[in-house]
Formats: sequence, C-alpha cells, structure tokens
Amino acid sequence: MSHGQKHYPNLFSPLDLGFTQLKNRALMGSMHTMLEEAHDGFNKLAAYFVERAKGGVGMIMTGGIAPNTEGSPFSGSAMMRNSNDVENHKIITEAVHQAAPDCKICMQILHNGRYAYHPDGVAPSAIKARISPFAPREMSTDDIERTLNEFAQCAALAKEAGYDGIEIIGSAGYLISEFLLEMTNQRTDEWGGSYENRMRFPVEIVKRIRAAVGSDFIVVYRIATMELLPEGSSWEEVVQLGKAIEQAGATIISTHFTWHEARVPTLATMVPRAAFTQVTGKLRKELSIPLITSNRINMPDVAEQVLADGDADIVSMARPMLADPELILKADQGREDEINTCIACNQACMDHAFSGQLVSCLVNPRACHETELNYLPTESAKRVAVVGAGPAGLAYATIAAQRGHNVTLYESSDRIGGQFNIAKRIPGKEEFTETLRYYAKQLELTGVTVKLKHKATQEELISESFDKIILATGIKPRTPDIDGIDHPKVISYLDALQDKKTVGKKVAIIGAGGIGFDAAEYLSHAGVSSGLSKEVFAKEWGIDFENHPRGGVAGIEPTVETNDREIQLLQRKTTAVGKTLGRTTGWTHRIMLQRRNVKMINGCDYRKIDDAGLHVTINGEERVLDVDSIVICAGQQPFRELYEGLQNQTCDVELVGGADVASELDAKRAIDQASKLAAVL
Repeated sequence: MSHGQKHYPNLFSPLDLGFTQLKNRALMGSMHTMLEEAHDGFNKLAAYFVERAKGGVGMIMTGGIAPNTEGSPFSGSAMMRNSNDVENHKIITEAVHQAAPDCKICMQILHNGRYAYHPDGVAPSAIKARISPFAPREMSTDDIERTLNEFAQCAALAKEAGYDGIEIIGSAGYLISEFLLEMTNQRTDEWGGSYENRMRFPVEIVKRIRAAVGSDFIVVYRIATMELLPEGSSWEEVVQLGKAIEQAGATIISTHFTWHEARVPTLATMVPRAAFTQVTGKLRKELSIPLITSNRINMPDVAEQVLADGDADIVSMARPMLADPELILKADQGREDEINTCIACNQACMDHAFSGQLVSCLVNPRACHETELNYLPTESAKRVAVVGAGPAGLAYATIAAQRGHNVTLYESSDRIGGQFNIAKRIPGKEEFTETLRYYAKQLELTGVTVKLKHKATQEELISESFDKIILATGIKPRTPDIDGIDHPKVISYLDALQDKKTVGKKVAIIGAGGIGFDAAEYLSHAGVSSGLSKEVFAKEWGIDFENHPRGGVAGIEPTVETNDREIQLLQRKTTAVGKTLGRTTGWTHRIMLQRRNVKMINGCDYRKIDDAGLHVTINGEERVLDVDSIVICAGQQPFRELYEGLQNQTCDVELVGGADVASELDAKRAIDQASKLAAVL
C-alpha cells in the first residue's frame, strides 16, 4: 500500500464508470491557456498535459474548444470542426496516452454565447453582457437546431481525435447557462418561458452528444449549481436540471459556481479552501451518477476531506496543477512538503487569460512553457552567491542548485521570504505561507548553503571568489518629498505591517497601489479572516449556503465586521482608485474596503504634514485631514547597495527581482526572471 492509499484512501481509490474506470479521484480541471491559439500550440499543449498526466491525475480536462465560429471566444480561437482539427488534437491525446496509459483526457466544449469578444456572438436573446463589448444576435430556431448538431458533431470529432470523453460547459454565463435564466432568455417560443422550456437546450445537447458518441464515452456536464447572481437558479431548478441531464445520458456531473459577471469571488485567495463543496454534497444526494466538485482545493488533505465528507466523487484541481504538475504523485509518495501550492493569486493565470496573454503561474513560471523553460543539469558547475532570500533569491538559488551549481544564499534577516513575510500577514493572503514552506524544503533538497542573519559585504563576496553573484536584495520603500515627512505621525508600510508599530484610530494611507490596498485591508480588518472561515466568507459576500435562495445570494445582505478605525486611502492620480490592481481580483479588494467604510480619494496633492494632520489639495480644494497616523505606501526603489562596488571590482554580478525593477511588489516578475536566469546559468 502506497503512502497515498494509506493517508488519502478516498483520493486514491478508483472510480468505476461501468465501461471504464478512473484510477483515482483527482481531476485536472479545465483552463484555457492560450496555447490553443499559439504557434506550434498543439505540441506545446501536449508537453503541458503530459507533465500533468505523469504527475498522477486520474483525468484531465482541456481548455474550452468551440463547436462553431460564433461560439469561439475571439476571432481565430480554437475549434473542433473538421478532420484537420482532429489531426491537431491527436498530437495531445496520443502523447498523453503514451506517457500515462491510465490517465483519461477529455475535451471541454465551450460555446461563449454573449461572452464572445467578437461581433458575431449569439445568445437566446439579444441582451448585451456587462462584461462584453458586443451585443449578441438573438438565435433563430434554425440557429438553435444547427448549434445542437454542431455540439454533437464536435463531440464525435473529439472521440475520433482520441479523447476519452468530453465536458459540456453549461455554466459560468456562457451560452448554455444563458438559456436557463430569465434575465438572459426572454424568448416566447419553445426554448423560452417556463423553466422546462429554458432547460430544453442543455438537455437536448446531452441527448444528441450521447447519440453521436455511443455508450462507451465519458460525457461530463458542468452544471451551474450557484450562479451567485440574485436572478440565478432556484435550488429546485438546479435539482430538476441535474436529474434531466442524468436521464439524458451524462456519465458525470461537474458542479460550477458563479457567472463571470457575478460580484462574489470564488477563486481569489480570500476565498477559503473548499468553500463551495457542501453545495455539491447537497446535489449529490439527489443524483445517482458521480459528481465533481471544485474551487480552492489546493492540497491533498483538503481533497481527501471533501471526499471523506461525501461532498463529491471526484475533486477538480485546476490552478493547483499549474503550480505543481506532480501534486498527486507527491501526495502518493509522502512528499507533501514538496508540493508547490497554488496560492490563488490569479496573477499569471486568470489575469493573463482574461487579457489575452499566455497563461502561466506566479509560483511556477514553467507552467505552459514546458517546451522552452527547463532546468537541465549543468555541464560546468559554478560557485554562486545569491544575496537576499525573497521570492527572486529563493527561485534563483533553488533552481541553480537543482541544476548542480554550488549556491550560497545570504539573508540579513532571521528568515527566508522577504516581502512574502508581509503578504502572508494580510487577511485573505494566508496561502503565501505555503510558498515559503515549499522554498524552505527546496533549499534543503537542493543543498543550498543558507546563511541567515548574515549581511553579505562587498569584501566578503570578493574574497570568496564566486563565479557569479546574484543580487536579489529587493526594494526599499520610497519616501515621498513632502514637507514634514519626518513627523512622528508618519510611519512606513513596513513599520505597520512588519514591525507592527502602533497605528492610530484615524489613518491616512498615502499611495493606493497593491501595498496601499494591503495596508488598508490589514488596518481595517476585524475578526477572523474570510480566507480561514467559510462562515465569515459567506457573511461577507452575502451567500446563503443553507437555504440556497436564487443563485445562492438573492435577498442576502453582506455583513462585514469592522473595527473603529477611520481610514482614508489616497492617491495622486485622478484615475479610479484601485485601477492598477489585478484584473480578476482588484474589484474584490475595492468592494471589501468600501464595506469597511474605507474612503478612497483620488487627485490628491500632498502639501505638508504637521501636528494638525495631513494638508492636501483634493481636486483644487485645500483640506487638512485630521489623522493620528500617516502610512506611506508611495512605491519602492530598487535596493542595490552592493551593485556598483562589485561591478567596479569586475565581478560577474547580476540584479534580479525588485533590486532590478521595483514596480510594486511584483513577485510574478521576480520569480519568472530569476527562474529563467537560473535555467541558463
């Protein structure tokens, strides 16, 4: 019996589907990576999926593939329509089945409906989505009939291409789910009106696909279990649809939560682990086919608990497979402390996908770059000094050492992690602790010599005759030029977040970038972090898991615990406060601070600081903000204390991370740059 079977008996038990079986209960969920449209994309996708298949998952879902041109997300995106597409997809299926014959791979069929980013989008009714620039065309009955057949044809071609199954995405606000809700389906024919009519479209798709692919093919239907919209489905409708989909021939039902236009986070790091699985558990009691659950299940013990609680038959882990393709293998071998955990930051995955960039992963820059970024054994081992054990220094040191270089890591403080030690203190960012645990283990495994509480000097680095010196010394907070900046009321964000200096009741925060928002979150927070409590999360975002009103949220007012601080978050720019935050998470931070009564003010000119407070001009009007504390979050400068001296001594010295470019606290750039440099050393 393996470690995995002993410690995670549910996760590592096979699942019998009748005509086939899954070797375990771990699914790599669907993610569109943009490799689907990249040059040589199918070979790159094959390499990407092969690593995850070898990494131990029982089943893989591809990113969404459109059944026709109007259903594609943007012009020129991936479709499955003809024999040429079949040949391309065979590159993926043959590679996966050869690398891991016991791993199933299914193709997701995705029709974007009114979320299409092109003018040819269609929908049940011609109602524009808030998040799309184009209004869709209303589908005629002929369009509906043709689209049903194109779904069936797409599935049949997927089978021909060697896939073990398909997944129909009937959720998230895409075409199929648009038929289900009255707000997007205002038809008066047989495809609109009553719920029976509105659910005909998804049921008919499943029937036609099953007829087209035969009985020995996996058909997964992704159901909208909780749209997180007040106009969403009632619980009775979810159950009714689930039973009809089962009856129509689905092998498995996968539960999905949210529409893209909902104003409740489901994937951000402030969402607690396995936050939504109880809803899947409730639906599982109503159906007899297996159910998949998802969202924020990022470690094997979380997956095991979900299965042990009876909340699902299969656990979907999508982003965790970007972060660590070997997550399941490591769990099976008892190497849990080596798992590079998904911290749900969304910065290189979701933010990239929604802005048309190639997807990757903040903690694993190799994700989706498997054919070009590889950490191969070095042919000539070098003696390397890395100064600074923040994210950039840790990435460089561990990768260089893994490749066979002799690495010494210097850190002036008493712990590794740099700015991540601040990030992990922000309520809702507790997951950052996992990255530091991962790196601590990697330092041990790769044999890096770690010198903590050791401030490296120029003389020392020169006397050691290193072949390469990497300065990952990070940043220092920028001190703005304001009259009275030395006043006792003024503290830096490091004083507030790291040294926990006393901050008064009335606070002005100068600077509304990521750090300003983190400081406001930290200083306005009261009670338990939502990231650590499903109950707090549900209250803060107005979700009723018990009674399941429409969409899970109808009629529920969010309630947020506040402390008695009065906080003003100020920025010089006249643009909206928070505009520079991450595309898929920024809005959640803005909403949460508004609910905690943090005032966000743009167009501020800072004149002086004195006993009366902070003197500002706001949109031409002079004011004095009567505050006890002024927290400075006005950007950073690279910290390059050693650089010039070492260059003058003709040392081979290089800057990485914040020491190179200090733009906010950009761990994504720092880890990516350090990894790529260490890969070619």
